[in-house]
Amino acid sequence: MPGLHIGDKIGIFTPSSPATVTAKVRYERAKAFLEGKGFTIVEGRLTGKTEGYRSGSPKARAEELNELLRDPDIKMVMASIGGTNSNSMLPYIDYEAFRTRPKLVVGYSDATAVLLALYHKTGMTTYYGPALIPSFGEFEPLVEDTYRYFENYFLKDMKLPYEVPTPPYWSDDPVNWLHQTGKKKLFDNAWITRNEGTAEGRLIGGNVNAMYGFIGTEYFPPVKEGDILLIEDCMKDASTVEKNFAMLKLHGIFDRVCGILLGKHERYDDLGTGKEPIDLLMEQLDGRDIPVIGEFDTSHTHPMHPLAIGKKVRMDTQTRTVQCVEAWI
Repeated sequence: MPGLHIGDKIGIFTPSSPATVTAKVRYERAKAFLEGKGFTIVEGRLTGKTEGYRSGSPKARAEELNELLRDPDIKMVMASIGGTNSNSMLPYIDYEAFRTRPKLVVGYSDATAVLLALYHKTGMTTYYGPALIPSFGEFEPLVEDTYRYFENYFLKDMKLPYEVPTPPYWSDDPVNWLHQTGKKKLFDNAWITRNEGTAEGRLIGGNVNAMYGFIGTEYFPPVKEGDILLIEDCMKDASTVEKNFAMLKLHGIFDRVCGILLGKHERYDDLGTGKEPIDLLMEQLDGRDIPVIGEFDTSHTHPMHPLAIGKKVRMDTQTRTVQCVEAWI
């Protein structure tokens, strides 16, 4: 599967929330940003459409994606944003179209359902990474940082191993969604660790709340012995985070993985417990000696790194490094 090149067509699909309507200003800004970088944006059929909380029926949303997957001229298919209901699309996706005409399919958050289902049904890599509206509709400097990581990952001929850089700063400051009324606060960045050790394995996972909607079904890839689990979430409170981590434990996932990458949690509410997501995760690990790197920048916060689902990564808690050790494109 070839990488992305300047001038290529990027198809946009809207798997859940109709943000091309509800956040039209940010959508237009994001589209103009990528067009300014030299790409051609191909809007899916549900761009500018809304049915209240969603862009269309489950079948309509799947057909929008299917049309982009079938188009031989489109090199990348990118989610416009996430939402809540991408799991309802899964029975109607044309998996054979993706298998026979593979593309770079990228998104995050609720698009996790689509990414993992495509990977599981076809064995073809998908990418947990930027979505058009939240990622490229952002303001400087964060939008340029996310684009630089996107460019390094998809457009450049990187030598292996590729070490994922730690951004010098990050933000989840809840301002400027549509219009820039002030600068976002930037916070010094540092990844944190638990359980010293190294791990290398297939990367699997994504947004935990999205995983909750289809885990255990025919569309969810089985987590295998020796996998590295990527998990992240946004705007949840401690009670919900505990529930979702417990779900993973009850499905036996923590008995099989050899390492965990825990993304930053955008606008987390500890409900007065003083416990961060990594503390709640350690409770659920219950003494399992699995290396963990937390506050990782493949998440809802800015900037964001893309990572390939289904490809090998290596993590080292002592050096706080994450490396891609298998070609991802």
